[in-house]
Amino acid sequence: MLTRKQHELLMFIHEHLQATGFSPSFDEMKVGLNLKSKSGIHRLISALEERGFLRRRAHRARALEVVRLPSALPKQTNQIGVSDNPNVVQGQFGRSSVDKPSIVSLPLFGRVAAGTPIEALRDLGKFIDVPASMISVGEHYVLEISGDSMIEAGIVDGDIAVIQRADNAQNGEIVVALIDNNEVTIKRIRKKGNSIALEPANRAYEARIFGPDQIEVQGKLSGILRWY
Repeated sequence: MLTRKQHELLMFIHEHLQATGFSPSFDEMKVGLNLKSKSGIHRLISALEERGFLRRRAHRARALEVVRLPSALPKQTNQIGVSDNPNVVQGQFGRSSVDKPSIVSLPLFGRVAAGTPIEALRDLGKFIDVPASMISVGEHYVLEISGDSMIEAGIVDGDIAVIQRADNAQNGEIVVALIDNNEVTIKRIRKKGNSIALEPANRAYEARIFGPDQIEVQGKLSGILRWY
């Protein structure tokens, strides 16, 4: 299902493509949806990609492609199986909307690897089944852990990390962080004044200190999956 904002953005992009032959810029989308920041547009586009409505063509500017369009927004109703919430577009998932799933499929964003922006890690079409109890509010994705820098926090090489998408975090939380728009890592975050420390959980590694404009939080650790 799509939220109303996701639906509005998808239709905005579709109509722009129909009128001009190319997709709108992030600034145009931000203005068109009356959002305050491009990061909100980025999250909406990522959600639409994950749900199979949009596709980004690699290495090309303004290269969004509408793969499919949803059905019309549902009207408010009390009929079972149809949303009472006008902000949600219902999809057909083969089960009643009153059923609570025990398993949720989340998109795999590959292995956390230095030098690779998080969006480039995405393994298109691959999903991991995750217990619904590990999912809180908001959007989630999964990453495969590479390396041993967080072993003292119980996170080891090969683990699957369940990540809640977020752009900020509290001191002491374990986050997925983009460094200098280039390197992605999973570390514990500490903020002090104008400095941000990314702390490993392994005595063999040292914390790294950055300025506030060098770090972009891209998610918070929600849980770990491990197979034996």
